[in-house]
Amino acid sequence: MRSATISRKTAETEISVEIALDGTGAYDNQTGVGFFDHMLDQLSRHSLIDMTVRCTGDTHIDDHHSVEDVGIALGQALAEALGDKRGIRRYGECHLAMDDAQIRTALDLSGRPYLVWNVDMPTAKIGTFDTELVREFFQALSTHGGITLHVDRLHGINSHHIAEAAFKSVARALRMAVEPDPRKSDAIPSTKGSL
Repeated sequence: MRSATISRKTAETEISVEIALDGTGAYDNQTGVGFFDHMLDQLSRHSLIDMTVRCTGDTHIDDHHSVEDVGIALGQALAEALGDKRGIRRYGECHLAMDDAQIRTALDLSGRPYLVWNVDMPTAKIGTFDTELVREFFQALSTHGGITLHVDRLHGINSHHIAEAAFKSVARALRMAVEPDPRKSDAIPSTKGSL
């Protein structure tokens, strides 16, 4: 099974992440940030990547460090679990509707991190959660996972729906990209011979 465990400790956060790419979408995420836990659960469930996340962070200041640092650790875990990326599909995409929200995601597990984020949120908060942290999470995931990631909001008037649709859309695209390619299970998916 393609899996990884990452631990990260700074003066601001202490994090452990365990993932298994060939899972069933089982999750157990506890970050101290309720809405973020809900989003991580969606990421796991819809990517079929088993995920256990533990984070103790300086949430008495705000949620920023916890959300960003979990993104860093998850990105590192994805990169480690993928190894040389032999036999994967590499590319993934998803056009996802959730009530009023419609999100389009395309990604490439290229090893070249790049985030295009066209997801405006109509409100600054979802409950107590800063909506700008959704982008911060995906920036960290992209950078440390070596992912070219494009996410576009096509429609949406409810910030909760937009954020959740973004996590689900990225999850479905990630599921597609990490899956083994039955026609090229022994090959690196690049003409360069490496990713």
